[in-house]
Parts: sequence; structure tokens; C-alpha cells
Amino acid sequence: MSYKPTHSYLKKRISLFIIDIIASAYNTIITEKDFIVNTTKPEFNGDYTVVLFSLTKKLNTNIKDLATNLGEHLLQNHSDVIASHNLTGAFLNISITESYLLNFLNVEYANNTYSKKPFHGKKVMVEYSSPNTNKPLHLGHLRNNFLGYSIAEIYKWNGYDVFTSCIVNDRGMHICKSMLAWQKWGNGKTPSDTNQKGDHFVGDYYVLFASALKQEIAELQQHGLTEKEAEQKSLLMQDVQKMLVLWEQGDAGIMQLWNMMNGWVYEGFDFTYKKIGTTFDRTYYESKTYLLGKKFVEDGLQEKRFFKKEDHSVWTDLTKYGLDEKLLLRKDGTSVYITQDLGLAENKFNDFAYNTSIYVVGDEQNYHFQVLKIILQQLEKPYANGVYHLSYGMVELPSGKMKSREGTVVDADDLIAEMTTIAKQHSIELGKIDAFNEEQLERLSFTIGMAALKFYLLRVDPKKKMIFNPEESIDFHGFTGPFIQYTYARICSIIDKNNAPITSDENAVFLSSLEKELLLEIDLMPHIFEQSLAENNPSLVAVYAYTVAKKFNAFYAQHPILQAENEAIKKMRLRLATFVSYVLKNCAHALGFELPEKM
Repeated sequence: MSYKPTHSYLKKRISLFIIDIIASAYNTIITEKDFIVNTTKPEFNGDYTVVLFSLTKKLNTNIKDLATNLGEHLLQNHSDVIASHNLTGAFLNISITESYLLNFLNVEYANNTYSKKPFHGKKVMVEYSSPNTNKPLHLGHLRNNFLGYSIAEIYKWNGYDVFTSCIVNDRGMHICKSMLAWQKWGNGKTPSDTNQKGDHFVGDYYVLFASALKQEIAELQQHGLTEKEAEQKSLLMQDVQKMLVLWEQGDAGIMQLWNMMNGWVYEGFDFTYKKIGTTFDRTYYESKTYLLGKKFVEDGLQEKRFFKKEDHSVWTDLTKYGLDEKLLLRKDGTSVYITQDLGLAENKFNDFAYNTSIYVVGDEQNYHFQVLKIILQQLEKPYANGVYHLSYGMVELPSGKMKSREGTVVDADDLIAEMTTIAKQHSIELGKIDAFNEEQLERLSFTIGMAALKFYLLRVDPKKKMIFNPEESIDFHGFTGPFIQYTYARICSIIDKNNAPITSDENAVFLSSLEKELLLEIDLMPHIFEQSLAENNPSLVAVYAYTVAKKFNAFYAQHPILQAENEAIKKMRLRLATFVSYVLKNCAHALGFELPEKM
């Protein structure tokens, strides 16, 4: 059996071998879910390990007999791939032939077949960013944007037709708070008057409102009211509620104010999105989706799926799902978040006919998206089951949690500038940028800073809360984006210094343990991208890219490339280094950062 280029990486091929052997030798059908194949632990002898526990139960046989049978069939039918096997406890350890790995390197390198899978017809919508027009983008938004971009790229790599969207939360109580504050205390000022980005300008008024409300509530509490009672009695909150009602009624003055202030914010958002490389196939606005959502609620009310309380507010009873009653329309007829999300889901499906709709939203909204899916199922929408909430943990600082209304968030624009400055300082300290002019150095510093920022925010499992440390993220020798960039630039430098074509050499070449280890790691790339998709977890790609880079540097420290023992080994190592660069480039693209050829 000769080697053929394939996306069936070794881990998958071994699984398929085992499935075929079980079918022919035991007349039993199993799937990949019935057993586990792992990379072999360092203390064992082998490259891959088949865990036999589950198979012995399924086949009603003992471990030793099963291991012997599987091992003999593997050597008999797949000797081009399997070199040897051994049993340790309930683990069948398998070693891969050197000839397979060399063929893998030559064929895959020559044809560059380690790339995206072909389109298979399934469509995915990835919605992310979801900014509010009452404040600028901040550190939390950056994790959201980077997760959304990365998961979209991972789906694309796996053969999905992917569409990206953003819902702008441009209406509601929080927006009216900024509007009311500017109306009361803005004195007609504009962003140009204060030399600010529009989103920063409007965000300052949101903070100002929160400060004034806090003071008013404190004064009311002095008269014996509870905090909740004081907020209800607050004149500021009553004015905000009146403004929201007027907005939903289309009051000309309120609409003019709203359009003006949102326009300032959008200019600010566009600047930041361009900086971080965020684009969307479609941008939706809550102000244009909530009416459709309200219609869904009214239809559900007529169909007796929902109910109205005495104060005329509309609710749905979710107690049979283990939840509670959920408000759908307030007593004054104004909508809530869930209302606009009902309309948004319909709009997105009509526009893109997706199979799956992924919402990249923080874990504080877990309940919201659980409810959204149930309500869409209650309404018997055809896309209801495709709703998926990619929930992620909040980003905190060493000093603690960020709060927008108190003005303690880390602004995205400020952070990007800080990361660029830190990257520049580190590059100058390393003394390897003497040939760069000032413009090139600025560009390189920005590229390194963004890689550091994106990698650091993506290297943690999305489900986990994380603490962001800017200095730690820019370490050219650590678990960072700049380390991946440094490794790639190092490979580019090696290839640039080679004066001959990097062709395949048929002469016999023996692999060292480090070369074999690196090839086995490269072979894992399709598996990592599949696993990342299955778990909706880009951190697996980040960890993998770091592992490949680390193993390349370990190999290169022990084995010279351009000064190799002979021409055949030199060509093999050049192909190996180039293949590593392919893998790093795939990973970096999926994580959203660039790999400079010189650093």
C-alpha cells in the first residue's frame, strides 16, 4: 500500500484501521466514539496509543488477546504505516514507520495539500462584537471580537460556508441614559469640540449619568427609601423611561438626537474595527429588528403561547423547562433584549438560511440565550435548534473587574496603543531591528503588539474567566504570539539563505528523534482544527501553534539545516522547516494575526 496525500492524519487513520479490524475479525461495527486514540505518553514506547478498556467490554474479550489480535492485523495489513506495537496495561502503543513520515513530508510538502477542507454545503452564521452605542469598545469587546473572528476561520477551514454578522445595540434604556446626560449637561458640545473619538465622547456621558444617578439615589435613601425604591423614585430614571417611550413613538426631536449621537459613535467604532481587522458580512441594528420581535410576541399572545398580566406586560411561562416566567414586553409596550433577538434570528435566517447560528456573547448572558432558544422552539421556528451560544468568561485586570458605568474599563484604542509601544520597546531592546526605518519599525511594532494581544486573549479556553497582563503577553520566548512570529521569521531567514531549490531527494534519510517528533506534531494539524470546531475553542489552535514552534526550536537547536551532514539531509530539513511555516501560517490566520518575515 503506497502513501497517498490525505486529510486522514495518523490519529484518524489509526482509528479507521481499528474500526476495520474489529469489523472483519469480530464481526462488530464500532465508531470513533467507541474508543480513544491518543498520542503516546513520554514514559511509554510508541507514537500513538489505543485505549482498550471500552473495546474489551464491547467485544467481550480480554485485553491481552485483543491487543495481540489488533497488533498482528495492523502489522499484516498496514506495515507501510505501523512499524511495531507493545502493550502497557490496557494501552496498545503503536510506533509509526520512518518511511511513512518521510513520504508524508515529501508528498504533502510538494503538493501543499495541508490546507482548508472543501466546502460540504453547511452554512454557519457567527455573530460577534455586539457593541452598545453608549460606550467605546473595551478589553471585553476585544476578547469577543477575536473569538468571533477565530471561530469563523476555524469553521471555514473545516469546509463550512461562513457568514459573520454584528448586532449593534443602538436603542434601549442604556442608550437613552447617554442621550439624556448630553441633553442635560452637554451644552451642545460635539466630539470635534473636545478632540475626542465619537464613541469616547458619548461614553463619557454614560459615565456622567451613572454618577448623577448614584448621587440622586443616595439622597433619596437618606429619606428612608431602599436602593430599589430610590431608583424607582429617581427623576433621572423617570426621564430616561419617558425618553424611551418617545423614541418608540418616533418623536422627531428624540430621533434627531439619537441619530446624531449614534453617528458620532459609529465613526469611532469604524476606526477601531479597522485597527483590529474586524469586518462583517452584515451589520444589524436593534432599532430595526425589535419591531419584528414585537410582532412575534403579539402573534404568540394570540396563539396563547404567551400571556398578559394585569399591568399589560407580556410574559412566557418557562417553568416546565426548569426556568421561570420571562418578560417579553414591558407594561408600557416597550420591548426588552429578548424581543429584538427574536426579530434578529428571523432576519439572519431570511438573509443567509444558516444551519447553525453561533452567538459569541459573554457567560453573563447564558440564561438569555437559553430562553431565546426555547422561545424560538415554542414559536416552531425552523432555525430554533440551530441556535448556539458560544459563552465565554469575562476578562479582568490584576486590579479586578471592569465596570463601564463607573468608567473603569480598559479602552480598546488605548490598549492597542499601549501594546504597540511595549512591542517597540522589546524589539529595540533585542537589538535586531537596526535595518528597519521608523515607518517599518512602527508597522512591525503594531503587528507584534496585535499578535501578542490576540494570542493572549485566545490562548485561554473561552469558557474560563481570565486576567489580562500586557507585559506578559509580549515575551519573545514564552507562550505568546510574538514567539510564534519569531519562529516563523527564523524559518524565513533560513530559507532565504538557501540558494538552491528545496526539492525532494530520494536518497535514504534517517530521522532523528526530534525530527520524527516534529513531523508527528505537524501531522496533527487537521485533528486540532477539527477538535477546535467540535469544542468551539480556538485556544486549542493557539496551544498547538505554540507546541509546534517550541518543537521546531528544540529541533533546530540540535540539528543544523544549512550546514547539514549531506545534501539529502539538508533538503529534508529545509522541507521540514518550510512545512512548519505552513502550519504556523494556518494557525496564525485562524487566530487573526500576521506573521512577519523579518523581526
